[in-house]
Amino acid sequence: MTSIGILGTGRVGSGLARALAAAGHQITLGHRHRPRETPADETGAVPEMRHADQRTTAATTDIVINATPGDTALERLSALHTELAGKVLIDVSNATRHTPDGLPSDLCYPGSSLAQRLQGALPATRVVKTLNTMLFPVMTAPAELSTPPSVYLSGDDADAKAITAGLLGDLGWKPEWIEDLGDITTARATEALVLLVPHVLRRHGFRPFAVSLAR
Repeated sequence: MTSIGILGTGRVGSGLARALAAAGHQITLGHRHRPRETPADETGAVPEMRHADQRTTAATTDIVINATPGDTALERLSALHTELAGKVLIDVSNATRHTPDGLPSDLCYPGSSLAQRLQGALPATRVVKTLNTMLFPVMTAPAELSTPPSVYLSGDDADAKAITAGLLGDLGWKPEWIEDLGDITTARATEALVLLVPHVLRRHGFRPFAVSLAR
């Protein structure tokens, strides 16, 4: 059992929390503000899941997952540099600006990436980028797609990527579906893939998909 803190209580964060809790991990769901008692049906979380503010979540767990909005994540997580020191930070967000219909339009960090910016701002933290090249239902149910999907890893620390790959396995990702792209600079490529999303959704509707390698 691993102690995992998930920053962000939206569809991505809550979905990851439920799936990782079901896999046997101890989960703390980090809210932007100190939460009141949160009923299970409010976030879809299991009743035994802990709830805390984001600073407490980062300070009291072994691994932290960033599922907060990517356009504000850098400032938010930089403020937690003390709490995140020495930990693995798994970043699943994409930092984008949005069209009026709420879909991504432009990257916030062209020529770089949110993951690179986070690693630069948090030198004592081991940042790994993953799970950002698919619609959120695929993160926790990859086998439900009709063709084998791919998930990518970017990060400077090999041990942190191995830990992340283990958690991906708990979410249903087979080892042969996991592509280690290399250091954190490779996150620039996977984050740019989010610009495909609005075009696919407008053409096919909200149907789960992942941007995958075919061999």
